[in-house]
Amino acid sequence: MEHGSFTNDSHASFTLAEEDHTLANAVRFMLNQDPRVTLAGYSIPHPSLECVNVRVQTTGDPAREVLKDACQELMLMNRHVRSVFDKAVAEFKVKQARLATEEEKKTKAEEAELKKQRDLLASMDIESD
Repeated sequence: MEHGSFTNDSHASFTLAEEDHTLANAVRFMLNQDPRVTLAGYSIPHPSLECVNVRVQTTGDPAREVLKDACQELMLMNRHVRSVFDKAVAEFKVKQARLATEEEKKTKAEEAELKKQRDLLASMDIESD
């Protein structure tokens, strides 16, 4: 919900329902990166209320448009972070699979060596009788 001025659309407050510091702080950060913004902040009216009030003042552009742009930039940033994260997870899984295969080969080689030593010991016991 927007609470603005009928005469000056460069200053407005917005209420984001069912949101908290997580989104509000990210939106505030993105707003403050925009050179059109002169003031951006948020508040939570009361801890028991599930809403956030975001205040935006601009150099002249409509506050609604600037907020919309900030949200779109935040979405793009989140998509980028998600893709980098997903790529890193995939690379980690490949590396773990490679390490597991190498460990399996090492274990099989160790088992073969132990069997060889047991067989040698067993043959030595037979010859000594």
